Amino acid sequence: MKTWSARFAEGLNPFIQGFNSSIDFDFFLLQEDLDGSIAHARMLGRTGIITVQEATKLEDGLEAIRLGVLKGTVKPDLEDEDVHMFVERRLIKNLGPLGKKLHTGRSRNDQVGTDLRLWLRRRLDELDTDLKNLQVVLFNKAVENLFTLIPGYTHLQRAQPLSLAHHLLAYVEMIQRDRDRFSEIRKRVNICPLGAAALAGTSLPIDRRFTADQLGFLDVYANSLDAVSDRDFAVEFTAASSLVMVHLSRLADEIILWASEEFAFIRLTDRCATGSSLMPQKKNPDVPELVRGKTGRVFGHLQSLLTMIKGLPLSYNKDFQEDKEPIFDTVKTVIDALKAMTILFEEGLEFSIERLNEAVTCDFSNATDVADYLVAKNIPFREAYQIVGRVVRLCLQNEILLKDLSLAQWKEIHSAFEEDIYERLMPQNVVASRVSEGGTGFDRVQEQLNKWKNELISPN
Repeated sequence: MKTWSARFAEGLNPFIQGFNSSIDFDFFLLQEDLDGSIAHARMLGRTGIITVQEATKLEDGLEAIRLGVLKGTVKPDLEDEDVHMFVERRLIKNLGPLGKKLHTGRSRNDQVGTDLRLWLRRRLDELDTDLKNLQVVLFNKAVENLFTLIPGYTHLQRAQPLSLAHHLLAYVEMIQRDRDRFSEIRKRVNICPLGAAALAGTSLPIDRRFTADQLGFLDVYANSLDAVSDRDFAVEFTAASSLVMVHLSRLADEIILWASEEFAFIRLTDRCATGSSLMPQKKNPDVPELVRGKTGRVFGHLQSLLTMIKGLPLSYNKDFQEDKEPIFDTVKTVIDALKAMTILFEEGLEFSIERLNEAVTCDFSNATDVADYLVAKNIPFREAYQIVGRVVRLCLQNEILLKDLSLAQWKEIHSAFEEDIYERLMPQNVVASRVSEGGTGFDRVQEQLNKWKNELISPN
C-alpha cells in the first residue's frame, strides 16, 4: 500500500504508476537521502519530538539500508515511487511502527530539495578538482613552450605571432572563471530547505538550524515557499556548466584544426585517436570532436530547466521531478569532458615545434610591428598604418615577404626605415616586444607562469 493511499479508494493505473515514478533515476540521491534522514532523525530526538532512543534506532536502521544497498542485498522495486519512498518503506519493514515516525515534520518537497543540494554540492567539489587538473596540464604545456611561437588569429586569418604559452594560458584563465562561477554557485546551493515541509513550515518544535549544521549547510531558507520551489541553483549550475563546455569546445576546435594536415601544428598520439574503417592512413581527433559534440547536450539541459520553471506557480509542482536528469547528465558530461581533455593534453598530443616556429616566418603577421617601428620614430600611427599598407601591397605584387625587401625598397617607401628594420621583423623579436601588461612578450608571459605556479602548483 502506498504511503499516501489512505486518501484514495483505488490504486493507480499501472501505466500511470510507472509514468509517475522517478525511482529509476533519482536513486542516484540515495546516499544524500540517507544523510538527510539521519540528520532529521537526530533533530527529532534532540527536540523531544521523539525520544533519543527512537532517534538512535532510526539512525541505525538508515545505516542498515545504506549497507544493504552497498552489498546489493537491498534494491528498489515497483512499489517504490521514488528514492524517498524506497527508504521509508524499508525502514518501516525493518523497524515496524517506529519507521513511520521518521517523516514527522518534513515533506518530500523539502526532502528532495535537500537531497539534490547535497548531491550537487559534492559534485561541485569534484568538478573544481577536475577543472584544476586541466589547468595544471595546460600550465605544464605552457611552461615547456614559453619560447615556442604560434600564429595568432583573428577571423581565422593570420594576425600576429604569439608565445604558445600565452595561447595556452588563455584557456587557464577561462577555466579559472569557470571555477569562480562554480564557487559562487556552491554558496547558493549550500542553503538548507529542510524544515520548510510541504510549503508552509510545521507546527512542531523542529530545529532547522541544527539539521542544517548536521548536513554542513551554511544557512537555512528564510521563506518556506521559496525553499521548496527554488530551482535557481539548478539553472545557474547548468548555465555555468554550459560555459565550461563552451571553453572546452573552443579548445577542442583548435586542436582539431591544429591536427589537420593544413595546419600540422600538433601530432596526435595513438593513445587518444582512432583510425578510419576504410582509409588506413587516417588518424581522427575523436576526443576533441566528441567534446565539441557533447556541448549541445548541456546547452539542451539548460533550456530544458528554464522551460520547466518559467510558468510554475508557487510552490512545489510535480514538474520539478524533471530537474534531476538534466542535472545528473550535465554533471556526468562535464566531468567526462574535462577528464578526456586532461588526458588528451597529458598523453594524446605533441606540439610540432619546428612547424610552429616555421609557421610564423611565412606571412605578414609582423606588419603591425613595422607600424610600431615608425611610431617610435615620431610618425603618427594612422600615417604609419597607411605606409605599411603600401609596403604589404608591394610585397604581394612581387610575391615576397617583408623580410625579403631590400633596404633601398624600404627607403623608397619612407626614409625613416633603417637597417634595424630587419631585426625588428624577426618573429622572436616581434613577440618579445609585446611588453604591455597582459601581452604575449616573453617577460610578461613568464610573470603569468610564475603567478599560476603559485596558484596551481605551490598554493600557500
